[in-house]
Amino acid sequence: MNTNSRLKVPAAGRNIRPVRFALLFFCCFVLGIAVLLIPPVQSVDLQFTQGLVALAHQIITVCGGHATRQGAILRSPGGFGVEMRDGCNAVNVTILLCSAVFAFPAAWKMKVLGIVGGAAIIQLVNLFRFITLFYLGQYSLPWFDFAHAYLWESLIVLDTTVVFWYWVNHVLRSATVSKTPASNASA
Repeated sequence: MNTNSRLKVPAAGRNIRPVRFALLFFCCFVLGIAVLLIPPVQSVDLQFTQGLVALAHQIITVCGGHATRQGAILRSPGGFGVEMRDGCNAVNVTILLCSAVFAFPAAWKMKVLGIVGGAAIIQLVNLFRFITLFYLGQYSLPWFDFAHAYLWESLIVLDTTVVFWYWVNHVLRSATVSKTPASNASA
């Protein structure tokens, strides 16, 4: 008797997982955005945004650049300033990633790794985005407008999608490795 035979899953059972994922993902995302709109959370979000701008300012200064910072605004010596507003701090796409990771069927340890690691990657890319927009705006406002409204918006969503895809592949590989086939036994 072969112990590696696969269990037959009814056709209806196979269709439940994608629907469950989609519903859970949607509910988590809506809940995450709703929580973001609560005034005390908005205050924390503003402090987070100002912290990102302060970090961008430090990176620019350490690398030999010149900028001044006032709250969530980074200004060049020539007068150009860029403000990080709601939606510019990548919290919305981090909520998107967290919703997808939470909805995906995986162990809690893997979900925590996906959320923490993914959020860190998204924030690093967003920090790079903010700094490049700061420099681009000093040299060309039309290019700044294009990069801000179209290029970086698409790239940050693509980054989030790639991070989720990579995490899903990691989860599936880990599940495959942990389920090494048992030796064939005969009865």
